[in-house]
Amino acid sequence: MPPFAKPTKAPVPRASLRALRAHAAQCRACPLWREATATVFGEGPARARAMLIGEQPGDEEDRSGRPFVGPAGRLLDRALADAGLDRKTLYLTNAVKHFKFQRRGKRRMHDRANAHEQEACRIWLAAEWLRLKPRWALALGAMAAQTLFGAAFRLSRERGCWIALDARTRAMASWHPSAILRSPSSVREQRYCELVVDLRRLAQALDED
Repeated sequence: MPPFAKPTKAPVPRASLRALRAHAAQCRACPLWREATATVFGEGPARARAMLIGEQPGDEEDRSGRPFVGPAGRLLDRALADAGLDRKTLYLTNAVKHFKFQRRGKRRMHDRANAHEQEACRIWLAAEWLRLKPRWALALGAMAAQTLFGAAFRLSRERGCWIALDARTRAMASWHPSAILRSPSSVREQRYCELVVDLRRLAQALDED
């Protein structure tokens, strides 16, 4: 079981995904809700065998209230197609449910959630995890990977390796699509290909399960 899903002082809500989504929309555990347009909760089948965990919503996700619908989401859709995975069979969510940003003129520029904000939001990821009990999980990006595996995890060193979280569940980490988009052109295609390879590992695991 990942660290965030283990018992904590704050009880983790246990309800349907629909009820959890409604509860999360009222969350005031950190200041991010004040500027955000919407709480971007997870999306996908309640019986999904695989969960993809991103880092935090971007501008388009905040406006729509849905995960992975902006530029990073479109790149992820292309990678899923290249790996032979159907997004509709997966549960997609983020470690942080609100968009954090800095204003530059009329633009809202992504800003990384700090440790307090990440910790405040983990109750919702834990609730999603305990509701789905996924057989397979893929963390996208360093923040998501460290949420799943602990602070000592290093994406550059341990990407693409299955790790047993308990007797039932295995998880892996890969590049976040937004990190690929921000990568220098000299490594962007390589990192995209590595993401596709990791998604193919997930597809193979699902086929063989």
